[in-house]
Amino acid sequence: MRSVQSWLDEYAESHQHPVNITIHWVCVPLIMLSIIGLLASIKLDIKLLSSYPELNHAGFILVVLGSLYYFFLSKSLLIGMLPVSTLMLFLVSWMSNLPFPVWQTSLIIFIISWVGQFYGHKIEGKKPSFFKDIQFLLIGPLWLLSKLYKKFGILY
Repeated sequence: MRSVQSWLDEYAESHQHPVNITIHWVCVPLIMLSIIGLLASIKLDIKLLSSYPELNHAGFILVVLGSLYYFFLSKSLLIGMLPVSTLMLFLVSWMSNLPFPVWQTSLIIFIISWVGQFYGHKIEGKKPSFFKDIQFLLIGPLWLLSKLYKKFGILY
């Protein structure tokens, strides 16, 4: 398995322009929210979660599996991602109270956020390949968090 620093360095290669970085501060969390929201539309029947119907969906499973991946990459970054992931799950639950289905709201957020990402990469002049984009869906949030960690002198 690659090191977290290796992933972050590769991600940073195509995220140098200040405007692109700013766009990513907005779009990466929104893409994370939208993917969890889209997957939340896939209801599950996991007995362990039967007392928590607001978590009994595929979005929660993604958060759990993503957290396991983060555990092996960096325990310190995992600790930072836990409140972020919890907030995302809370927001998806809140979105279920809107007059539109969560999947529709999530799809709109997803499309608008990706348009922003593509614009940022156009400004950057570098765009990772499609397959790297998919891998980077899990790395993007860590990259942002690692920038906060550096700002506050937290090791990861």
